[in-house]
Amino acid sequence: MERVYGIGGYFFRARDPEGLSRWYRDNLGVVAEDLDGYWFQQGGPTVFAPFPEHTDYFGSSGQKTMLNFRVVDLDAMLAQLRAGGAEVDHRVETDDNGRFGWAIDPEGNRFELWEPADGVADPVTPA
Repeated sequence: MERVYGIGGYFFRARDPEGLSRWYRDNLGVVAEDLDGYWFQQGGPTVFAPFPEHTDYFGSSGQKTMLNFRVVDLDAMLAQLRAGGAEVDHRVETDDNGRFGWAIDPEGNRFELWEPADGVADPVTPA
């Protein structure tokens, strides 16, 4: 059986695609290398998990997916987002997989930040 070997892209609608791309670059460091939107990231685990249809985990019931970003220092990233004016959830949760926080981008998309626990992933501090 053929298998996929990774996530090739994440596509979503935006009222202001260029402005939202700038926001992700300026607040999360998601830097597209060229006009095609390629973002080269570090290797690591990716969770693929369908959720129940009526979950409130994604925030708004109209949001059908939620992007999760791996981070090295969750507290520093949440502080950076707050300083940049982002809406940041006050909760931080911890489980065997690590620590989790959430924020909302300027167009209302809730996303998750994950600081993997030791042994779950081997994050490397970006250069």
